[in-house]
Amino acid sequence: MEPAKKNVAVLAACQALLFTNNSTAIALNGLAGYALATNKALATLPVTAWVVGGALSTLPASLLMKRIGRRAGFTVGALMGIIGAAICSFALYAGDFWLLCSGTLVFGVHNAVAQYYRFAAADAVSVDFKAKAISLVLAGGLIGGLVGPEVSKHTVDLLATRYLGAYLSLIGFLVLAVGVVQLLDIPSPAGDDHKIPARPLREIMTQPVFIVAVLGASIGYGVMNLLMTATPLAMGLCGHPYSAAATVIGWHVVGMFGPSFFTGSLIRRFGVMQVMTTVALLLYVVVAIALSGISVPHFWFALVLLGIGWNFLYIGGTTLITEVCSAPERAKTQGANDSIIFLTMMVTSFGSGVLIDAKGWQVLNWLAVPFITVAAAAVLWLYFRRRGAVAA
Repeated sequence: MEPAKKNVAVLAACQALLFTNNSTAIALNGLAGYALATNKALATLPVTAWVVGGALSTLPASLLMKRIGRRAGFTVGALMGIIGAAICSFALYAGDFWLLCSGTLVFGVHNAVAQYYRFAAADAVSVDFKAKAISLVLAGGLIGGLVGPEVSKHTVDLLATRYLGAYLSLIGFLVLAVGVVQLLDIPSPAGDDHKIPARPLREIMTQPVFIVAVLGASIGYGVMNLLMTATPLAMGLCGHPYSAAATVIGWHVVGMFGPSFFTGSLIRRFGVMQVMTTVALLLYVVVAIALSGISVPHFWFALVLLGIGWNFLYIGGTTLITEVCSAPERAKTQGANDSIIFLTMMVTSFGSGVLIDAKGWQVLNWLAVPFITVAAAAVLWLYFRRRGAVAA
């Protein structure tokens, strides 16, 4: 197998292991937090701590990988995940809510580092294969969406302490990830990169393409995180069992990554702006379905479409980011992009728990509408700007 395709396959396998764990953590963190927290409004704080861990380590992780290479950087990230999952497991055993938050904070470092799987794929292939490589790597998350919830269903009550078995299973998948990532064969950063002039980060971030890429990806991620984090809690409050919530989250992850098999091809055929515009509008349909009822099928349809909307906005935004920076600018540009995304996730994950406790599922969905509108407007603006430039 040629090196580029081998690297994409390895990174896709890593992505599968990442979302086997993430889909489990998404389903469990809020519920475990709710079980341990004295103040139920803080139920999603473990989710927020997970995101904070990612937000704090995103830029340092990018700079670290620029220095030591992708394989070593991804290995460090997986080892941090093992430590975080071990802390979470002990917190469940001890019944300590704040220790659980500490564990998810450390676990978030792994999630931050692993977000660079997609950028590693883009860096290792030719220009015309970038969008396809990004989407194929993200497609690995489809396997995680199927495996993670099924594993959690069988491990959530495996031990006397509820949720403990499921958290311990995360460690096993992370050990496997450490082994898989050793197969990666991406050369370390070129030693003469510093000879190529690099622009200040402020100059890169003020480019219209960067602004729209970040708005599309961060709002897509923020709306997805706002509704996804609240879903297990909302379903529990509506009387649905954990198995139903785990199934909905699993299919949501399938929606997030299933389209990746053809997202890159659609972007190449129709253009990144056209794809992002269409899918930004799809998020309005998600809100409409979520507001129309609280049965399991309502949650299922809304979350599957939410995942699809995220997929196209995220891959589209990632593709745009690769257009705005040169090789020596990649680390800081990619780090700035993902830092903004994680900050958005931090706000939405914490706000999700507070709002679901104080205002309920309906208000949460209405709150998403203005943000969807901003993302759609930004993408449309860049689309017509580019179209006008071509016509001129």
